[in-house]
Amino acid sequence: MNMRRDVFQAIADPTRRAILLLVASQSMTAGAIASNFDTARPTVSKHLQILTECELLVQEHNGREIYYCLDATKMKEIAAFIDPFRKMWDERFNKLETVMKKYKNK
Repeated sequence: MNMRRDVFQAIADPTRRAILLLVASQSMTAGAIASNFDTARPTVSKHLQILTECELLVQEHNGREIYYCLDATKMKEIAAFIDPFRKMWDERFNKLETVMKKYKNK
């Protein structure tokens, strides 16, 4: 059964977030990625499949090796969703800071 997943389901899992951090700086093979985890390789392969289905990772073939690298386009989609929340909380903390400064001066 082929489930349709979105990027937010993909990043909900801490192992998948860790994989994204690993491949953010350089492309890696599945074996190199799996060596960073204490789980079975098929488990890591399933995580890679989900990240690839959601287009967060791209597969690059180099001879017989498959390298996984980050797709920045989908990461921008996540950032665009989160950005309004970040702005809202920045505004709230700035207001709180202003109130605290006034309180401190009294």
